[in-house]
Amino acid sequence: MKTLRYATTIHAPREAVWAAMLGPDTYRAWTAPFCEGSYDEGSWNTGDRIRFLASNGEGMSSVIAESRPPEFVSIRHLGIVKNGVEDTTSEAATAWATSFENYAFAETNGATELTVEVQMPPDFEAFMNETWPKALATLKSICEDAASL
Repeated sequence: MKTLRYATTIHAPREAVWAAMLGPDTYRAWTAPFCEGSYDEGSWNTGDRIRFLASNGEGMSSVIAESRPPEFVSIRHLGIVKNGVEDTTSEAATAWATSFENYAFAETNGATELTVEVQMPPDFEAFMNETWPKALATLKSICEDAASL
């Protein structure tokens, strides 16, 4: 597994950044650079199962390993979802199994430093390095536009 790190400063309180990052409507907006129409099914509480899905219903099966609103959330990937079925045993699924995504929210003087760490198979590094900055720029815009109202 390869661990990649991305960070951005968002001029909004961390509660607002947390809500925008994990809220259903805004989640769809900021994750669009990864896959237009993506969404999540489940909830963001420690121990909860959650699926991250494309518009065709395929994607990742995961569990929230830790959730401390509005400071930190850790997602542990369990496998993939294909044709509506969770798969944790195929080669494609085990390539992702036990990888993590961690989101840390630190606020200073009303601005939030959002740090994202993701583990993944090396084959996805170029895609993530291209896409995470776009997704974070979208999230930043959502949060800062809302903060200026």
